[in-house]
Amino acid sequence: MINYPNKKKSNNVKLTSSANRGMNFETMINQTNEFYLDNDIAVIYKKPIPIQIVSVDYRVRSAARITEAYYKLPSTTDYNGIYKGSYIDFEAKETKSKTSFPMKNIHEHQIIHLNHVKKHGAISFIIVYFVSLGRIFLLDSDYVNDFYKRSQDDRKSISLEEFVEFGHEIKEGYRKPVDYLAIIDEYYLKTPQK
Repeated sequence: MINYPNKKKSNNVKLTSSANRGMNFETMINQTNEFYLDNDIAVIYKKPIPIQIVSVDYRVRSAARITEAYYKLPSTTDYNGIYKGSYIDFEAKETKSKTSFPMKNIHEHQIIHLNHVKKHGAISFIIVYFVSLGRIFLLDSDYVNDFYKRSQDDRKSISLEEFVEFGHEIKEGYRKPVDYLAIIDEYYLKTPQK
């Protein structure tokens, strides 16, 4: 168990290599978003997944347990929020592959959602963590859409080389494990982050 100053105890953080390796990728993004919020930089949250509860075990009211539930509808993307007046929406994925990201890991309804929000002025993208390499990339939704179309006919993955060519690598950090706003500033808003 790890105790963070002024934060709740966390049982689901495992420490291993580089700056944050071994830490669950979602936890890394959540920690980054917490830093952004705590420092009044941005307001970005993990979206809740809508579920329909079917059965609850009420043996002890204070410890009621959901025993059966199902998803009401497919979720859209993992995160959304606002930064410097811009709406941001993105999906976070990870892969154990050292050479590519399988397109089967992102669903058509997520691609459609990213395209819809971008059409209405959002900054939309995916962030992919190559776990074995300790490398994280941000890839704009336009490229995601192009690669998705290609996967319908031909290649079923996005190669690491394509992430390097078309995406933006996010350097891991300590306080901001996945500082994707640095990329947003440099390539979308063209302003340096403070």
